[in-house]
Amino acid sequence: MPWKELTRLALSTLWGNRLRSFLTVLGTAVSVLSIVAVVSVLNGLDRFVSAQILTTGTDVFTLTKIGLTLDFETYLDALKRSDLEPEDAAFLRERLTLAGAVVARQSTRASVSRQGRDAAGVPVWGVEAGYPDVGDFPVELGRHLTTTDVLGRSEVAVVGSHIAESFFPHEDPIGKTLRVAGHRFTIVGVLERRGGTQDDSKDDVVIMPLSTFRKRLVQRGSVDILVKSADPEWITDAKDEASLFLKIKRGKKPYEEADFDVLTDDQVYGIYSQTTRLVYAALVGIVSLSLVVGGIVIMNIMLVSVTERTREIGIRKAIGARSGHIVAQFLVEAIVLSFSGGVAGVLFGALAAFFVERFSPVPASVQLWSVVVGLLLAASVGLFFGIYPARRAAQLAPIEALRYEG
Repeated sequence: MPWKELTRLALSTLWGNRLRSFLTVLGTAVSVLSIVAVVSVLNGLDRFVSAQILTTGTDVFTLTKIGLTLDFETYLDALKRSDLEPEDAAFLRERLTLAGAVVARQSTRASVSRQGRDAAGVPVWGVEAGYPDVGDFPVELGRHLTTTDVLGRSEVAVVGSHIAESFFPHEDPIGKTLRVAGHRFTIVGVLERRGGTQDDSKDDVVIMPLSTFRKRLVQRGSVDILVKSADPEWITDAKDEASLFLKIKRGKKPYEEADFDVLTDDQVYGIYSQTTRLVYAALVGIVSLSLVVGGIVIMNIMLVSVTERTREIGIRKAIGARSGHIVAQFLVEAIVLSFSGGVAGVLFGALAAFFVERFSPVPASVQLWSVVVGLLLAASVGLFFGIYPARRAAQLAPIEALRYEG
């Protein structure tokens, strides 16, 4: 029997048992969905993290109370450290000889509202006046924060482009007011559109003077100190110098272990890459387990199908069908069943990627290789777990099969 006819027959048989077929392919569908969706999101994250984490350049590093770590005990120990204060940044600014800029920054999330529009969990940064010197923050409208804003604890803010578009859709936001955590702030600048990861998008941020931030939003807590090397080639020496002076400021001896961490963008990206590898490893485990479970379900359903169609098999053998024809028929049914689950997984995975891209800054585009791998795995599961039921069907004796009453 031609493969085209076998496929048509398999589809007809599966359609006749739609509910059972649907329940059978769930395991395969979930596996392929996981592959397509997770790979799409991770690929989008990788592109944005590469672009956004490294925007400050290789000549900037951060002094922080708690660094990035995947070790929970290390994180708990870091929590016990004393906070970094704006005064620490001022101390370094006066003494560092290899730094081009030293700026303190503190962040939180807060509600933002205006005239019936509101958003929760918006990233809010409190920064010092020199913040544009340590990052790529071009202003599209208005101006950056000034030293006068910081010293005067002015209730002014620079906002990301998405914030401006959301709260001032048909008007110039400069000079207008916006409530942040219930406090009224005047917009003095709008950043150029950049895009970014959902947790750190410069399009969705509200930036205000650090002094105002610590007065209105967060009265205490540790700041991060961003340091830009005067020359990219001096970055290592600049880190050593900054670490030494910060130890002195915090009452440590030069040879003692620092009670803070030093982070570069390369280190941040390294942690991200390590996390991504762990996610991929977990994905392999989850998908493998799902495929095995799905394959076992397919095999059991095919065995039930063989039992239900014993007389049909006997009739086909009686009129001349060979064992190879029977094997081919049931193998094709198993492959079509599993492959259908793979197709469903691809469609739902693509839909998940679409929603991620639509409602977050992450460009979660579907990767062709993940679709191909998912469909090949789905077909392979059907082939592997369909062999035993197919051989069992082929081994039925025609006479015994015709006597079967079901």
